[in-house]
Amino acid sequence: MSLPTHAVDSPAAWHGRDMAQRDDWIRNFTAAEISELEAAVTSAQASGKPRDQLTREDFPLPRLAAESRHWLRELADGRGFMLLRGLPVERWGDEVASLAYLGLGLHMGGLASQNAAGDLLGHVRDTGADPNDPSVRLYRTNAAQGFHTDGADVIGLLCLRTAKSGGESRIVSSISVFNEVLAARPDLVPLLFAPWHFDRQGEQGEGEPPTFAIPLCYWDGSHLRTFYIGWYIRDAQQHDSVPRLSDEQEELLELIDAVADRCALDMEFKPGDIQLLKNSSILHGRAAFSDWPEPERRRHLLRLWINADTDFAADGNIVKAVPTTAGHRSDEELLDS
Repeated sequence: MSLPTHAVDSPAAWHGRDMAQRDDWIRNFTAAEISELEAAVTSAQASGKPRDQLTREDFPLPRLAAESRHWLRELADGRGFMLLRGLPVERWGDEVASLAYLGLGLHMGGLASQNAAGDLLGHVRDTGADPNDPSVRLYRTNAAQGFHTDGADVIGLLCLRTAKSGGESRIVSSISVFNEVLAARPDLVPLLFAPWHFDRQGEQGEGEPPTFAIPLCYWDGSHLRTFYIGWYIRDAQQHDSVPRLSDEQEELLELIDAVADRCALDMEFKPGDIQLLKNSSILHGRAAFSDWPEPERRRHLLRLWINADTDFAADGNIVKAVPTTAGHRSDEELLDS
């Protein structure tokens, strides 16, 4: 495999300090679109289908279905992220908001399983789980999450409620991170394209090993795509079958995290915001937070993993990344996708 020897030029190669001065990545829902979503939810409810059996035909969205094509193109060919603002989630309540969000996701592509239980709609909230337990996924805690990717083409987060303090979303262009690493330590760049071992967090399938190994980056000659979860790499070191990280690998992990922190865009969600990210070109994380004592006020986000339709995936620049749970895809599928 040839490696990029110069900085990758892409609209998705941006820096947080620049994006923080702009708001063209925010798109507000119109009153007509809100009404269309409400009618679509009524249609889906009238179908009588369980949520996991609903299809896009059960959510008629003539305006928004066409608009979502533009969103996918912006994710695929543009900066790689956007924020949709203004869903009336307080008025709707959680059930209607969840269905409206699910319907939007279905019009963007197929929904991917987010855990070994097969959940298509993930609940990102503090369950009181111990963030120091290696078997606990950090989205179930109030701890900070380092920069990472997830397990589908498009990652969506809908904010139902915010924390008492903290919990800001942090995103960064993985292409800009690569460019910064290339400029600072070109000697470490080949390691990005060599296999690394990731821990499966105890959710491997029967007969599967507790880790999987893939490169952090893949280069097809014109597009760079990234899959990175630093703590999964470090957690994999608990297994005797996994080679020990070299000094150079440790340096690279520290450099990636430091560059991502320096180049990130921080954003505060409002209730009704939907953040959409292109997984292969955006790393995301979050700040630690303190929550409200009342259960009904506590921070709550809904997550979708979307394998996008051909309007998005045809650019060939998609990481069909292994879900961060059981090995739902083989290593060969990861590299060939």
